[in-house]
Amino acid sequence: MAEHAFDAAITLEPLGEGRFAGATSAAYANMVGPFGGVTAAAALNAVLQHPALLGEPVALTVNYAAALADGPFEVTARAARTNRSTQHWVVEIVQAGETVLTATAMTATRRETWSVDELPAPEMPTPDAVGKPNMAALVEWVKRYDIRITEGAIPTAWDGSGETSRTTLWMRDEPARALDFCSLAAMADVFYPRVWLRRATRVPAGTVSMTVYFHAGGAQLAAVGAGWLKGQAQAQAFRNGFFDQAAQVWSEAGQLLATTHQVVYFKE
Repeated sequence: MAEHAFDAAITLEPLGEGRFAGATSAAYANMVGPFGGVTAAAALNAVLQHPALLGEPVALTVNYAAALADGPFEVTARAARTNRSTQHWVVEIVQAGETVLTATAMTATRRETWSVDELPAPEMPTPDAVGKPNMAALVEWVKRYDIRITEGAIPTAWDGSGETSRTTLWMRDEPARALDFCSLAAMADVFYPRVWLRRATRVPAGTVSMTVYFHAGGAQLAAVGAGWLKGQAQAQAFRNGFFDQAAQVWSEAGQLLATTHQVVYFKE
C-alpha cells in the first residue's frame, strides 16, 4: 500500500539528541508556506518519536514565528521536565538557520477516572446527506481532506454582509486514514479564517498561535479509526488586527476528542 500523503508530510529522520530532519510537502501547500496544521503535526511527531517520551499528548501549543519556505527543515524536541506521570516539552523548528516555529507540549500517562463530555456535539445532517466535499479548494492542502460543511460555508459573495462566525462540518483525511494524535492536531486547524465568514470580506489572515487540548487517549482514537469527525468553530472577538478562533472536534458517535483555540492576525 502506498504511503499516505499525511504520513509522508510529517516524516522525520532522527539526527540524534532530540534532533530530526523534515521537509515541507507540496501536497499540503497553503497560500504562503505549508498548511499550519501539518506543521503543528510535524512538531508533535518529534515529541512522539523522542526516545524519552512519557505517556500520550494532552496539550500542544504552537507559535508560528514565520512561514516555512518549501524545502528541508530541522526539528528539535527536548523534555524540559519529567515528573512521575507528566512530561513537559519544548520544541523548535529551524529553517536556514532561522526559527520559524516554537512549541510546547505536555504528555502524561492517562488513568481511568470519572469522565463526562460537558459540551454536546452539534446536530448536523449526515455526511451522506451533504453529499460531497463542499469546501472550496482555494489551496492545495484542502484537497487532502474530505470536508462537508453543514453551516457557515465560505461566502460566495464578498459583500460585507456576514452576521456570524460559526461553522459546523464533517471532516476526515482524503483518502481516509486511521485517526491518531498527529492527524487530530492537523484537523483542529482545517477551519478557514472566521473573519471571512463574519465580515463576508476576504482579507489576508494567518494563524499566529494555536493550542490543541487532547481529551481522548490513543485507544479512543484507534476506536474512531478512519471514521468521520464532527467539527465546530467560532470566533469570540475581532479587534485591532487579531481575532481568536475556538473549535471543537467530536467523533461521529459524539465523543469530544479535542478542543482548540487559536489567535489569528488579519489585515483590512
